[in-house]
Amino acid sequence: RRQKKTASHAVTELENTQDCSQTGKPLFCPSHPTEELRLFCEQCDQPVCQDCVVDRHRWHRYDFTGNVIHRHGDALRELLKSTQQHTGALENVLSQIDDMGNAVCSRAEAVATEICLFASGYVKAIEEHRDRLLKQLENLKVQKENLLHLQKAQLRQLLLDMRTGVEFTERLLTSGSDLEILITKGVVASRLAKLNSIAYSTHPSVDDQIQFSPQERAGQCCGYEVFGAILNKVVDPARCTLHGEDLHSARQNQLTGFTLLCNDTTGERMGRGGEAVRVTITHKDKGGCAIKPTVCDNSDGTYHISYSPEEPGFYAVCIYVKGQHVQGSPFTLMVKNKFREHQGVFHCCTFCSSGGQKAARCACGGTMPGGYQGCGHGHKGHPGCPHWSCCGQVKESSECLAGPPSDTSQRSLVRTVVL
Repeated sequence: RRQKKTASHAVTELENTQDCSQTGKPLFCPSHPTEELRLFCEQCDQPVCQDCVVDRHRWHRYDFTGNVIHRHGDALRELLKSTQQHTGALENVLSQIDDMGNAVCSRAEAVATEICLFASGYVKAIEEHRDRLLKQLENLKVQKENLLHLQKAQLRQLLLDMRTGVEFTERLLTSGSDLEILITKGVVASRLAKLNSIAYSTHPSVDDQIQFSPQERAGQCCGYEVFGAILNKVVDPARCTLHGEDLHSARQNQLTGFTLLCNDTTGERMGRGGEAVRVTITHKDKGGCAIKPTVCDNSDGTYHISYSPEEPGFYAVCIYVKGQHVQGSPFTLMVKNKFREHQGVFHCCTFCSSGGQKAARCACGGTMPGGYQGCGHGHKGHPGCPHWSCCGQVKESSECLAGPPSDTSQRSLVRTVVL
């Protein structure tokens, strides 16, 4: 009531307030407090009084509130209905969001439990793998130390025996009489010869090649894949071997190859890759002719060497591991000419394959009576089994041995093939 704009407004307690349509109390114009709001200005979209229509809304279209309430009320009801639908949808979405939030919290807790179980299991697996590696390292150290102790004991005993023999022999030669020297000469010489014949290594029996490779796959541990392995094997080129069916022979323009198996100093397979393998294949007669091979590391101690020779002849093949020849290297490779395909037909006889043509010939040299130039079953020159008409070979999957044919034989051969 202290505000100028609301001083003339009717103020009622909220608890006692009822809908205006039910109270029936008139509402007065804010600009003209003595005039009741009975009209509605369509252009300004607001209730007005009679003085407002005469004054500010003179040229505006208006009507009584009772006449326009239905139209505006219906529009408001439509908006209310649409808003109520959105309200229900929003309440539904909010409910779904609450449910999803609860589900996210529950799922996060479950995943956190899984992560903790996985991490604890992984840590346990790593710790077990660590203990296994340390035990393996300790066993390897003890094994190397035992071998060194054994070699040391053997060499000490040999050294003691040699020193005893040397001292006895020196004393005999310096203090013994001629007769004593002659009497013990045989025994002393035999003893010294036996000591000199004993073979012993001039190097320690083991080396200090113990390495740890963190990237090496170590298999499964407690259901988890773990990495890290102790590497104590050293490749020995002299113990590496070559394997392959066509190791010493190949065909021109045909891809072939062989396998290199790397072994350690004890002859055992390395079981891992990464070695420096180099292969050279050079022609023995043509200095500038060489084959560029491809070396494939199988990561298991084996290496596949593949190549495709372009020129026939003899080649020198050298395989190096760490700059040293492997066992069997170098060796000679013979490259044969390109495989010659058969130009004829693999048939039982020329008579059958040519349809009884007299002029049809065959490389087997067989002929038939009655002027037939080709072979027939059981007749002269027939090999007694199916054979190639171009070269007479009886093996179907063989290489053709026929030379360049003459024009006459070529025409007969082509005729046979076509028929």
